[in-house]
Amino acid sequence: MRRWLCVPMMILCLLATACGNTETATTPDDAREAYRTMAGCTMEAVVSCRQEDGLDWEARLRCDYVPDGTITVEVLEPESIAGIRATVSETDWTLEYEDLCLNAGTISAEEISPALCLPRLMNALREGWLLEENEETWQEIPCLRLSMDQSGTQGGKIVSTVWLSQEAGTPVRGEVAVDGETILTAEFTSFAFCDTVEETLPEDG
Repeated sequence: MRRWLCVPMMILCLLATACGNTETATTPDDAREAYRTMAGCTMEAVVSCRQEDGLDWEARLRCDYVPDGTITVEVLEPESIAGIRATVSETDWTLEYEDLCLNAGTISAEEISPALCLPRLMNALREGWLLEENEETWQEIPCLRLSMDQSGTQGGKIVSTVWLSQEAGTPVRGEVAVDGETILTAEFTSFAFCDTVEETLPEDG
Protein backbone atom coordinates (compact mmCIF):
# COMPACT_ATOMS: atom_id res chain seq x y z
CA MET A 1 0.00 0.00 0.00
CA ARG A 2 1.26 3.48 -0.79
CA ARG A 3 0.42 6.69 1.01
CA TRP A 4 1.42 10.31 0.63
CA LEU A 5 3.87 11.76 3.12
CA CYS A 6 4.06 15.55 3.20
CA VAL A 7 6.61 17.37 5.29
CA PRO A 8 5.24 20.92 5.94
CA MET A 9 7.51 23.95 5.91
CA MET A 10 5.96 27.21 7.07
CA ILE A 11 7.72 29.88 5.08
CA LEU A 12 7.33 32.48 7.80
CA CYS A 13 9.03 30.20 10.33
CA LEU A 14 11.92 28.87 8.24
CA LEU A 15 14.57 29.67 10.79
CA ALA A 16 12.67 27.69 13.42
CA THR A 17 12.39 24.46 11.43
CA ALA A 18 14.24 21.34 12.47
CA CYS A 19 16.83 21.62 9.75
CA GLY A 20 19.75 21.64 12.11
CA ASN A 21 22.94 22.88 10.51
CA THR A 22 22.48 20.89 7.32
CA GLU A 23 23.71 22.81 4.29
CA THR A 24 21.04 23.65 1.75
CA ALA A 25 21.25 24.23 -1.97
CA THR A 26 22.64 27.60 -2.98
CA THR A 27 23.20 27.12 -6.71
CA PRO A 28 20.36 27.30 -9.29
CA ASP A 29 20.94 23.74 -10.50
CA ASP A 30 20.95 22.31 -6.99
CA ALA A 31 17.95 24.38 -5.93
CA ARG A 32 15.90 23.28 -8.95
CA GLU A 33 16.87 19.62 -8.70
CA ALA A 34 14.52 19.11 -5.76
CA TYR A 35 11.63 20.28 -7.95
CA ARG A 36 12.69 18.26 -10.99
CA THR A 37 12.79 15.05 -8.99
CA MET A 38 9.92 15.60 -6.55
CA ALA A 39 6.95 13.24 -6.48
CA GLY A 40 4.75 16.23 -5.72
CA CYS A 41 4.17 19.14 -3.41
CA THR A 42 1.43 21.04 -1.65
CA MET A 43 1.49 24.79 -1.13
CA GLU A 44 -0.54 27.77 -0.05
CA ALA A 45 -0.09 31.35 -1.23
CA VAL A 46 -1.88 34.66 -1.56
CA VAL A 47 -2.22 35.22 -5.31
CA SER A 48 -3.05 38.67 -6.66
CA CYS A 49 -3.46 40.40 -9.99
CA ARG A 50 -4.94 43.46 -11.69
CA GLN A 51 -7.88 42.50 -13.91
CA GLU A 52 -8.74 44.00 -17.28
CA ASP A 53 -11.45 46.14 -15.65
CA GLY A 54 -8.78 47.73 -13.45
CA LEU A 55 -9.95 46.03 -10.25
CA ASP A 56 -7.57 44.09 -8.04
CA TRP A 57 -8.22 40.36 -7.52
CA GLU A 58 -6.75 38.52 -4.55
CA ALA A 59 -7.29 35.09 -3.02
CA ARG A 60 -5.44 32.67 -0.79
CA LEU A 61 -5.07 29.47 -2.77
CA ARG A 62 -3.99 25.94 -1.99
CA CYS A 63 -2.41 23.89 -4.76
CA ASP A 64 -1.69 20.16 -4.74
CA TYR A 65 0.83 19.61 -7.52
CA VAL A 66 1.83 16.24 -8.97
CA PRO A 67 4.19 16.48 -11.96
CA ASP A 68 2.62 14.92 -15.06
CA GLY A 69 -0.33 13.99 -12.89
CA THR A 70 -3.20 15.52 -10.97
CA ILE A 71 -3.01 19.22 -10.15
CA THR A 72 -5.76 20.89 -8.15
CA VAL A 73 -6.24 24.47 -6.99
CA GLU A 74 -8.62 25.36 -4.16
CA VAL A 75 -9.72 28.72 -2.75
CA LEU A 76 -9.13 29.12 0.99
CA GLU A 77 -10.01 32.83 1.20
CA PRO A 78 -12.06 34.96 0.76
CA GLU A 79 -14.71 33.12 2.71
CA SER A 80 -17.40 33.89 0.11
CA ILE A 81 -15.79 31.51 -2.40
CA ALA A 82 -13.78 29.25 -0.06
CA GLY A 83 -13.82 25.60 -1.05
CA ILE A 84 -14.14 26.22 -4.80
CA ARG A 85 -11.74 23.96 -6.73
CA ALA A 86 -10.30 23.65 -10.22
CA THR A 87 -8.31 20.92 -11.93
CA VAL A 88 -5.32 21.99 -14.02
CA SER A 89 -3.98 20.37 -17.18
CA GLU A 90 -0.24 20.98 -17.47
CA THR A 91 -0.29 19.79 -21.07
CA ASP A 92 -2.25 22.73 -22.49
CA TRP A 93 -2.76 24.84 -19.33
CA THR A 94 -6.51 24.47 -19.34
CA LEU A 95 -8.71 24.65 -16.25
CA GLU A 96 -11.76 22.60 -15.37
CA TYR A 97 -13.77 24.38 -12.69
CA GLU A 98 -16.17 22.97 -10.17
CA ASP A 99 -17.51 26.52 -9.94
CA LEU A 100 -16.70 29.50 -12.15
CA CYS A 101 -16.36 31.72 -9.06
CA LEU A 102 -12.68 30.74 -9.00
CA ASN A 103 -12.20 31.99 -12.52
CA ALA A 104 -10.96 35.59 -12.31
CA GLY A 105 -10.79 35.63 -16.08
CA THR A 106 -7.59 35.56 -18.08
CA ILE A 107 -4.86 38.18 -18.17
CA SER A 108 -2.74 39.31 -21.14
CA ALA A 109 -2.70 37.88 -24.66
CA GLU A 110 -1.42 34.59 -23.23
CA GLU A 111 -4.78 34.09 -21.46
CA ILE A 112 -3.22 33.17 -18.12
CA SER A 113 -5.72 32.73 -15.30
CA PRO A 114 -4.76 33.58 -11.69
CA ALA A 115 -5.71 29.99 -10.83
CA LEU A 116 -2.71 28.88 -12.92
CA CYS A 117 -0.16 30.97 -11.01
CA LEU A 118 1.10 28.34 -8.56
CA PRO A 119 1.23 25.42 -11.05
CA ARG A 120 3.06 27.63 -13.56
CA LEU A 121 5.68 28.60 -10.99
CA MET A 122 6.32 24.94 -10.18
CA ASN A 123 6.50 24.07 -13.88
CA ALA A 124 8.99 26.90 -14.44
CA LEU A 125 11.24 25.60 -11.67
CA ARG A 126 11.15 22.16 -13.26
CA GLU A 127 11.36 22.98 -16.96
CA GLY A 128 11.92 26.71 -17.57
CA TRP A 129 15.01 28.14 -19.27
CA LEU A 130 17.10 29.99 -16.66
CA LEU A 131 17.49 33.63 -17.65
CA GLU A 132 19.04 35.11 -14.52
CA GLU A 133 19.81 34.32 -10.91
CA ASN A 134 21.00 36.32 -7.96
CA GLU A 135 20.86 36.45 -4.19
CA GLU A 136 18.20 38.77 -2.82
CA THR A 137 16.52 39.26 0.54
CA TRP A 138 12.73 39.25 0.58
CA GLN A 139 10.82 40.10 3.76
CA GLU A 140 14.08 39.66 5.70
CA ILE A 141 14.53 36.12 4.31
CA PRO A 142 17.77 35.52 2.35
CA CYS A 143 16.69 34.08 -1.01
CA LEU A 144 18.00 32.78 -4.30
CA ARG A 145 16.05 34.63 -6.98
CA LEU A 146 15.56 32.68 -10.24
CA SER A 147 13.94 34.00 -13.43
CA MET A 148 12.92 31.40 -16.01
CA ASP A 149 11.60 31.75 -19.54
CA GLN A 150 8.73 29.68 -20.94
CA SER A 151 7.40 30.25 -24.43
CA GLY A 152 3.72 31.18 -24.58
CA THR A 153 1.20 29.45 -26.81
CA GLN A 154 0.34 32.81 -28.39
CA GLY A 155 3.98 33.76 -29.00
CA GLY A 156 4.33 35.93 -25.91
CA LYS A 157 7.37 35.82 -23.67
CA ILE A 158 6.39 34.37 -20.29
CA VAL A 159 8.92 34.82 -17.49
CA SER A 160 8.36 33.24 -14.09
CA THR A 161 10.45 34.50 -11.18
CA VAL A 162 10.70 32.63 -7.89
CA TRP A 163 12.41 33.63 -4.66
CA LEU A 164 13.64 30.44 -2.95
CA SER A 165 14.68 30.53 0.70
CA GLN A 166 18.41 29.88 0.96
CA GLU A 167 17.78 28.14 4.28
CA ALA A 168 15.14 25.65 3.13
CA GLY A 169 15.07 25.85 -0.67
CA THR A 170 11.31 26.47 -0.65
CA PRO A 171 9.46 29.33 -2.39
CA VAL A 172 8.83 32.59 -0.57
CA ARG A 173 7.49 34.69 -3.45
CA GLY A 174 6.68 34.23 -7.12
CA GLU A 175 5.84 36.43 -10.09
CA VAL A 176 4.58 35.67 -13.59
CA ALA A 177 5.28 38.28 -16.28
CA VAL A 178 4.19 38.41 -19.93
CA ASP A 179 6.17 40.55 -22.39
CA GLY A 180 7.85 42.39 -19.53
CA GLU A 181 4.71 43.15 -17.51
CA THR A 182 4.14 41.41 -14.19
CA ILE A 183 0.58 40.10 -14.22
CA LEU A 184 0.50 37.70 -11.25
CA THR A 185 2.18 37.67 -7.84
CA ALA A 186 2.20 34.98 -5.16
CA GLU A 187 3.20 35.36 -1.52
CA PHE A 188 3.75 31.84 -0.16
CA THR A 189 2.51 31.05 3.34
CA SER A 190 3.34 27.32 3.40
CA PHE A 191 5.04 24.70 1.26
CA ALA A 192 5.74 20.98 1.59
CA PHE A 193 7.41 18.43 -0.65
CA CYS A 194 5.54 15.13 -0.81
CA ASP A 195 6.73 11.63 -1.53
CA THR A 196 5.22 8.18 -1.65
CA VAL A 197 6.39 5.67 0.91
CA GLU A 198 5.78 1.95 1.11
CA GLU A 199 3.68 0.79 4.04
CA THR A 200 5.00 -2.58 5.13
CA LEU A 201 2.92 -4.87 7.28
CA PRO A 202 4.69 -6.64 10.19
CA GLU A 203 5.53 -10.28 9.61
CA ASP A 204 3.45 -12.84 11.45
CA GLY A 205 5.12 -14.27 14.49
